[in-house]
Amino acid sequence: MAAKIKKGDRVVVLTGKDKGRTGEVARVLPTENRVVVTGINMVQLHTRPSQGDPQGGIKNKEASIHVSNVAIADANGKATRVGFRMDGDKKVRFAKTTGDVI
Repeated sequence: MAAKIKKGDRVVVLTGKDKGRTGEVARVLPTENRVVVTGINMVQLHTRPSQGDPQGGIKNKEASIHVSNVAIADANGKATRVGFRMDGDKKVRFAKTTGDVI
């Protein structure tokens, strides 16, 4: 089955503490049905000093979000569903609200 959300897509968060915010998909975890979005769902990691990081301390990083909690942003920046259609002999994704190819 083709992926509706891919790396590099602009997405809108639908639920949770970051609801309404937009960001770019940095990583897709298809086996877990999750995505990592830059600047969204930030968590604090308490790290011990190590050889690679002698300082240690509290670090910020993005945690993954379930794919059902994000939607592709269309040209207007609003959340949209994704459809598939054939453009010649190529299968393309398109925004259901505007009809534009993603």
